[in-house]
Amino acid sequence: MPCQLPYDCLNDILEYFDDDKNTLYSCLLVNQLCCEIAVKILWRNVCKFCKVYFYDKSCDISTSIITSLIGCLPKESKNLLNKNGINITIIVQKPPLFNYASFCKVISLYEINSMIQHLLRKKPSTILESSENGKYLLSQEILKMLMNQISSLKVLDLKHSNSGDIKFIYLPEAKIHLENLTELQCDSDICSELFYQMTQLCHNVQSLTIVFESQISNLLTDLISSQNNLKIVNFQRYNNYDDKITTSLIKHSLTLTKLTLYDCNITLSFIAMFKNLQELHIDLYIDESAFDQLQYVYFSQLKILKIKYVLERINMLHSVCHFLEINGKNLTEFCIPGIYCSSLVHLTLAKHCPNLKILYSSIMEEESLKLILNNCQYLEIIELCYKEWHSDETFIKILANYSQKYFYSLILNCHFSLQINKLLQDLEEFSINWQNHISYRSFSLIIFTSNYCIIGTNMEDIKIAIDKYIKLGIIKKFEIKTEQNFGLT
Repeated sequence: MPCQLPYDCLNDILEYFDDDKNTLYSCLLVNQLCCEIAVKILWRNVCKFCKVYFYDKSCDISTSIITSLIGCLPKESKNLLNKNGINITIIVQKPPLFNYASFCKVISLYEINSMIQHLLRKKPSTILESSENGKYLLSQEILKMLMNQISSLKVLDLKHSNSGDIKFIYLPEAKIHLENLTELQCDSDICSELFYQMTQLCHNVQSLTIVFESQISNLLTDLISSQNNLKIVNFQRYNNYDDKITTSLIKHSLTLTKLTLYDCNITLSFIAMFKNLQELHIDLYIDESAFDQLQYVYFSQLKILKIKYVLERINMLHSVCHFLEINGKNLTEFCIPGIYCSSLVHLTLAKHCPNLKILYSSIMEEESLKLILNNCQYLEIIELCYKEWHSDETFIKILANYSQKYFYSLILNCHFSLQINKLLQDLEEFSINWQNHISYRSFSLIIFTSNYCIIGTNMEDIKIAIDKYIKLGIIKKFEIKTEQNFGLT
């Protein structure tokens, strides 16, 4: 009789596949124990596996999820819904195998409402689509169930919600969840009553995301200040130069380890206060000169730096170089996805960032790529815009000849179908050189492209070519991601 791993051991193993839904799906079919563990992991944050795009196959996944949640509703809720014209028997054909609601650790109001909306589109006989009261009632009963069934809520996402959606927060059971909440996402214009309650109950939030709208609640600063151990902050669309928000944030200067400013138009000088930062993500789409304020600031703990910008302003790139000269030694990940990135930045990377493991940039010069591959000997993942240089040395050939022993993943942005077709030709040469590489090992190839390029590409030829390299042991994993499901974060 085969020996079966104990529950705790098997659980620890499957935890490593937290973000790999395909592997977890396979585990559902192994045996009962694997199935139970995989289900718990999948349902912990089920929304991340079903971002809803209408007219996309992910809608079918969302329908299954929301149907399973409806099947878990208590008898009282089902009776209430039936009395209000929502035919549960049409939605749920058979009882669920598990109490899926009890496994959830994340609640997103927007995702729940989106899934309900798609369900009612797919099964209009369930309820009149125009019945907003019916949709609202269904949503509230699901949220009420989650508040009762979830043992420990970790993440609450209130973005894109209105005051009516968040009434479940006032349930008696919600108080316990709010006190133990570790991640909160919300808009700046949520009603003041909610911010007040959050300020009174939520003191242990470690990750805070705020999307700034035209209105900013006066109590938002109190919410930020009232946290005891704030580590991660993500501000989106903050274009107000009023320093009350940033002043409240400075209180957490010793605990904050990750800061993201996306599409913000504010002064960056306050960031210098956060000496323990490990990750810094800055979007410079609006004001590229803003980075000048940080170019001579030293962050001893900084590991990850991501800068987004559109236009090349040489002074901004010089500021980035100054920053890398001071902070580059400890950097393990660097991202600067500008369309035209100066060779000066790449030379600075090669000279001052010896411990880099992950790089995303638009490298236009052969010598720059060679220097980076030679000097950054710990590079594991390289993400680049595919480039065909007008010389005998192709990008792929340089990669085969100069990459170091830790390299295992290549991510390419191919914006034209001709690039993909040319890449297949380059892979033939690459396979010959790679087998003689000092650390010959299988690597992953991921291509970011557009739906337009896919239409203009012979996908059958790609499949045949890639299958050959997989059999040769050159490529371990291959994936094409279209514009709908990729983007730098």
